[in-house]
Amino acid sequence: MIGSGPAGLTCAGDLAKMGYDVTIFEALHEPGGVLIYGIPEFRLPKSEVVAKEIENVKSLGVKIETNVVIGKAGTIDELMEEEGFEAVFIGSGAGLPRFMGIPGEQANGVFSANEFLTRNNLMKAFKDDYDTPIMKGRKVAVVGGGNVAMDAARTALRLGAEVHIVYRRSESELPARVEEVHHAKEEGIIFDLLTNPTEILVDENGWVKGMTCIRMELGEPDESGRRSPVEIPGSEFDLELDTVIMSLGTSPNPLISSTTKGLEINRRKCIVAEEENGATSKPGVFAGGDAVTGAATVILAMGAGKAAAKGIDEYLTSK
Repeated sequence: MIGSGPAGLTCAGDLAKMGYDVTIFEALHEPGGVLIYGIPEFRLPKSEVVAKEIENVKSLGVKIETNVVIGKAGTIDELMEEEGFEAVFIGSGAGLPRFMGIPGEQANGVFSANEFLTRNNLMKAFKDDYDTPIMKGRKVAVVGGGNVAMDAARTALRLGAEVHIVYRRSESELPARVEEVHHAKEEGIIFDLLTNPTEILVDENGWVKGMTCIRMELGEPDESGRRSPVEIPGSEFDLELDTVIMSLGTSPNPLISSTTKGLEINRRKCIVAEEENGATSKPGVFAGGDAVTGAATVILAMGAGKAAAKGIDEYLTSK
């Protein structure tokens, strides 16, 4: 198993119950994947819920090796040809963040939501007795409108900031669940809707000091059926900020696909795999979760892990 997130843990647990010898390779220093680094403590208690699930999987005989980056420390071909693994499941998630490409985006104080949440969740930056550095901003903007944006905004709020959600469409187009938006509003998050950043303003020391935005209006629907936002000329204004968190979605890290011969990926850099059994274009290699679908939900990743366990069992039995 590559990755110890919901897909990898589910697949590993099911295969162990079938009697297979299973090893999970996890790139980070703690297992759990997005359950540990991506979902805030106030939504998913780590010690009460996630740690128990990981212990359950270990109790089935699954071995978990942390700090192993497949694609760097070794390749999938090496695992199969030299280490003796008969099948591999790729559950490496979608951890590569997107950025806007606007001026000033390289400034100190600009985070991806991934980095911000990982520092705070996995590396316990919210605790004063931990040494992990994190911007406890005074005034924070989170650019984006999905569930991860709401998580990042509510996390920044708990670190003591005034927090703005900056999103280029209207409230009815927010991709986050209605409940998440409701909770964010209840907690005091400010929503700057129909607003799009055009530049991050940087002080003489290279730190964020603000963000230039432009007002938007909704035009004709785009290919997805959502109304396209259009800039209103002359409506630019500046927000005074010290931290900007970009939450514009993620895609799979190309490290595994670029180091694995014969593994088909699609134009979105996602691994191509059969939905019913997780089989990829490379014999003996299976995949599921966000590495295949792009960023989605924990429950879908778990479903993909279960399907792949069945597929791996059928593959090995047929051999």
